[in-house]
Amino acid sequence: MKIKVLLTLTFATAVFSLSAQNKKTIQAATATLPRPKLMVGLVVDQMRWDYLYRYYDRYQAGGFKRMLNEGFTCENTLIPYIPTVTAIGHSSIYTGSVPAIHGIAGNDFTVQATGKSMYCTDDSTVVAVGSTSVAGKMSPRNLLVSTVTDELRLATNFRSKVIGIALKDRGGILPGGHAANAAYWFDDANGAWISSTYYMTELPAWVKAYNATKPAENYLKRDWNTLYPVNTYVQSAPDNSPKYEGKFAGADAPTFPIKTSELYKGKAGMIRATPYGNSMTLDLAKAAVENEKLGAGSVTDFLAVSLSSTDYVGHQFGPNSVEAEDTYLRLDKDLAAFFTYLDGKLGKGNYTVFLSADHGAAHNPNFLIDHNIPAGVWNEGSARTRLNKMLEDKYKVKDVVLNFNNYQLSFNNAAIKKEGLNSESLKYDCIQFLQQEPEVAYAVDMQRVQLATIPDDLRQRIQNGYYADRSGVIQIILKPGWYSGHGPTGTTHGTWNPYDAHIPLVFMGWGIKHGSLTRETHMTDIAPTVAQLLHIQAPNGNIGTAIGEVLK
Repeated sequence: MKIKVLLTLTFATAVFSLSAQNKKTIQAATATLPRPKLMVGLVVDQMRWDYLYRYYDRYQAGGFKRMLNEGFTCENTLIPYIPTVTAIGHSSIYTGSVPAIHGIAGNDFTVQATGKSMYCTDDSTVVAVGSTSVAGKMSPRNLLVSTVTDELRLATNFRSKVIGIALKDRGGILPGGHAANAAYWFDDANGAWISSTYYMTELPAWVKAYNATKPAENYLKRDWNTLYPVNTYVQSAPDNSPKYEGKFAGADAPTFPIKTSELYKGKAGMIRATPYGNSMTLDLAKAAVENEKLGAGSVTDFLAVSLSSTDYVGHQFGPNSVEAEDTYLRLDKDLAAFFTYLDGKLGKGNYTVFLSADHGAAHNPNFLIDHNIPAGVWNEGSARTRLNKMLEDKYKVKDVVLNFNNYQLSFNNAAIKKEGLNSESLKYDCIQFLQQEPEVAYAVDMQRVQLATIPDDLRQRIQNGYYADRSGVIQIILKPGWYSGHGPTGTTHGTWNPYDAHIPLVFMGWGIKHGSLTRETHMTDIAPTVAQLLHIQAPNGNIGTAIGEVLK
């Protein structure tokens, strides 16, 4: 009897022990890996690194200052390739890669096999959704690798939502990647936010509702005046500086107040070159969080937002204008309101944000010259005409050089093949010609860059920017302070120099330390850092390195 009782107790103990172990195993298996509810990527188009501090004294507590004071800033983040343009910047941020691998070789690039120009997100197989214009014939298909947003979708078996938003199609499409739930961009033709059949067959009701409010028209009716008295904008040149600043069509001068309500005349695209374009973009971002319930599920969602108006304002007015300063002060206010919204919706500390830029911008050359700093505009059209004339005289073939797009020389390969010309001899002649141009520092054979007598850093950037099927055969490096492809007012970008290639990088929120870093980091380090934070695989073309100092 005692033995029977003992066996019963032993069996009961074993069952209880096994049950407890199973319970622990089940709990361990079902425990959720800590991750932020929402990841937000903010790319400020044409934001030079020094803009974080140039206007710092007038920033509010909740915008750029909040990111710097609560988050982690990488103070020496560089773009590791040339040319420095929007499509490549957005692609490289989200892929951790460079044109040599991801294939986006410019906003527009020359397909070397045909000599035809291709826009980065062109896709003839899709049509607009929410419009009937060609602005909707866009998709990410020209991007040849995955993005960190794609990898998030893969890692969660496509339960995570990914949405890209920007005024520019390329600013919304490329960050969203191939597997995005949606990307939205602004169509000047109908003044509305649109998408393409790559993503959907009909706009969601909430996007239709927002479009129905005519947001661009309503913003432009407000006119654009400075937030503060115009004489207090001490970081800028005098407001009326027509030598450096472009003006709106129909305006008498590039001065405040800018009567956008009168200049508008039904042209909704005008909003792009005002700070209201950024405001409208963040309005749509909030609407996406609200209506798509981003951050409300069991897995991390990703909202990729590009703020494009800073680029349009920069191109038109230049970095030393009151317009540029006021645009950043207004963006700062908009960011503060956006973060406050996310705090209320998701809870402070439950989301993670990074803020960076796709490229910077040069000072206006006339502005530099007037301050005794070497600068200028290279007339690439004249140079190409003279070069083609020299080649025609020697080889008896017209228009051998197609273009100098993206600071690269592309040949008319069809004509070269037809006439049986030697491309190596042509390259040699072109390099000799270009090196005699006073504005040109170097002209480098892309396929022989390792043999070029140039600084190692330039060599690496040329290699990283070279995708043979979509890049020219000769890289043109202008002298510092010089650029091409732009008129005498405003500014542009595209070069290797710090004003174009030194960009801000600030992280804030869940999983982020407070601090700063001065060692060199790169644009390509952003995607692997985000991947590390989210415990997902880095994009499949990634060459960047996670910035471990950022992460808790």
